Amino acid sequence: MRTVFTVPATLTLLAIGISAANAAEEEVYEMITTAIHVRSSETALPVTVLANDALHNAVKATLGDTLSSQPGINNASFGPAVGQTVIRGQQGRRVMNLTNGLPNADASGNSADHAMTVEAVLANAIEVLRGPSTLLYGGGAIGGVVNVIDRRIATTLPDAPAFAFESRHDSAADLQTHVGSVDVPTGSFVWHADALRREWNEQEIPGLAIDPRYLEETHDEEHEEQHEGEEHHEEAENTDGFIPNSGGKTESWTLGSSWVNSAGYIGLAFSRLDNNYGLPAGAHSHDHEEDHNEEDHEALEAEEENVSIDMQRDRYDLQTEWRDLQPWLENLNYKLSYTDYAHAEMEGPGIVGTRFSNKSWQQRLQLTHSEFAGFHGVLGLQDSQEEFGAVGLESFIPVTDIDSKGIFLVEDYHFPSVTIELGARLNHDDYAPQQHAAPDRDFSTSSLSASALWDVNEPLTFGLSLAGSERAPSIEELYSNFGLSDPEACVIHFATGACEIGSINFKEEKSVNTDFTMYLDYDRFNATLTLFYNDFSDYIGQITTGEEAGGFPVRAYEQIDARFTGVEIDTSYQLNELVSLRLFGDTMRGKFDKAGDVPRMPPSRVGFEVNLAADDWTAYLSLLHAADQDKPGNFEIATDGYDRVDAGIDYTIDSSNGELLLFLKGRNLGDQEIRLASSYLRGFAPEAGRSIEAGMRYRY
Repeated sequence: MRTVFTVPATLTLLAIGISAANAAEEEVYEMITTAIHVRSSETALPVTVLANDALHNAVKATLGDTLSSQPGINNASFGPAVGQTVIRGQQGRRVMNLTNGLPNADASGNSADHAMTVEAVLANAIEVLRGPSTLLYGGGAIGGVVNVIDRRIATTLPDAPAFAFESRHDSAADLQTHVGSVDVPTGSFVWHADALRREWNEQEIPGLAIDPRYLEETHDEEHEEQHEGEEHHEEAENTDGFIPNSGGKTESWTLGSSWVNSAGYIGLAFSRLDNNYGLPAGAHSHDHEEDHNEEDHEALEAEEENVSIDMQRDRYDLQTEWRDLQPWLENLNYKLSYTDYAHAEMEGPGIVGTRFSNKSWQQRLQLTHSEFAGFHGVLGLQDSQEEFGAVGLESFIPVTDIDSKGIFLVEDYHFPSVTIELGARLNHDDYAPQQHAAPDRDFSTSSLSASALWDVNEPLTFGLSLAGSERAPSIEELYSNFGLSDPEACVIHFATGACEIGSINFKEEKSVNTDFTMYLDYDRFNATLTLFYNDFSDYIGQITTGEEAGGFPVRAYEQIDARFTGVEIDTSYQLNELVSLRLFGDTMRGKFDKAGDVPRMPPSRVGFEVNLAADDWTAYLSLLHAADQDKPGNFEIATDGYDRVDAGIDYTIDSSNGELLLFLKGRNLGDQEIRLASSYLRGFAPEAGRSIEAGMRYRY
């Protein structure tokens, strides 16, 4: 691991010694769109924020599932443990997941069966950035940014100690979650601790776990003749009513402390995560050689039914912020994190098939300057150093040192009725594989953005934003099965059930993204309508070629021009003091210039909610309709539409001893079979059937 480049400590020491006048604190989550303390309604850039009761009602076991009811955002799931965020049809390495503004250095972007190392249930707020607003975080966020904000490092001094505990049980997977947190101020210090334990069994579903169409594809006529009279392994694994080997357990805890005064704060935190979960049978299965005897064959089957991931992650955080340092310097914010991530893919009891690891330093410095000649903005530096790779049975990418550096500038200018935002970023990425046969690559990328927010009149605002962005290829896209000459020698990526082949000759991916947004806030009605158009040059897509390697399909990364278009809408109407209504939806389309439809695009959706609030009671009823995805891409299987009905009710008991919230929720009450078009593994792990969740939350 290369030596980390750190911002000189003198900056922090200087800041600590500077005092400033007391400033009233406003309980507003800062939007990371501009890092200039703006609310989402004050920027033309597309932002979604979940906080407070909205976050409590939406929170699920995974981040992707938590956000999946927001326009433009979908979930790519694989059983109860894995739910990755999909933003406008982009996922994996194109979506950057952050905790308190710094990346989560895990392996979730590398594979569809790798869980993210972030817990939505511990969040105070979740921000989602789409379109040009992602420029601040570089080409790796070209699809979108998800930032989870928690309290591990306090930024303000609370008046009194705070304690919270929550327990919930979900019937679909017998999922039990317990989470607690405590924040204690002592003088100028604030101490924080939280802990989580989640345990679940195999997930219940309506119907078969493996889509029969996937089994039909694996049994051609020649295979049938060779094994006539034998029971197929895949057919034996298929189950009715539950997903086999989908149970697991998660434990995490965090300790943090910060010193806070009127001029700013400095804090440290440490968190540990242990996650062990099974991989549903069928997707993560190995090809069988024909010369296995019956005893060996049975042993292999037993192993495949118990493939699991054993994950550990340690993360260390340093954060500091200081205000009013000089007449020209309004704010200094510095963040540093070190993450030691590893997981083993267990092929049986005590048998390690593949080890993935990611050792990462991440740091970010932002300087916000005071208004000058009408401009107000932020200058930032970002540095990232990682050692990422896999060793073992599934090591289809080499262990690689990744060094990334970026500099960005964002400015805003306010006219009487128009706000202009301008942004620029330069990035340099170096890849150095430790496998000497694979060559080093380096990429220099640049991004520019401009946006305007026009207050037409009091209720109506228009926003227009335009960005040109570049992204360096990821190590999977460059080095997957590097040097492969014979497809039969391919190292199979069993999580996606495919032979994946990269290209060392890829160049930077470029996009021109346009967003038009209309905000309407009139009396008891408000609406947000967004239209987006994203034109990619040299888009790196994973294309199913129609060939096979060892019985698995071949998917090759290719550079090809692509276009993504879509519409997102979110409206609400306060019918009276008790009842509010919400109507929302989205539709999007991805097309390759010469290879048809982009695979794994979400279907069109429309949703309707009724919310009731009366004294200590709140309740909701929602219906989400998803259309058929009949444009799944070449050699991909279409998915059927569905209608999902959800409902919930809360009761709050408020007293001098704290607040107790009791809640009951029902999901997929119609017991629909739901296979998410956005998931690589939709054919092996559908969504849960009808589930009832009951729980309580106490806060003091």
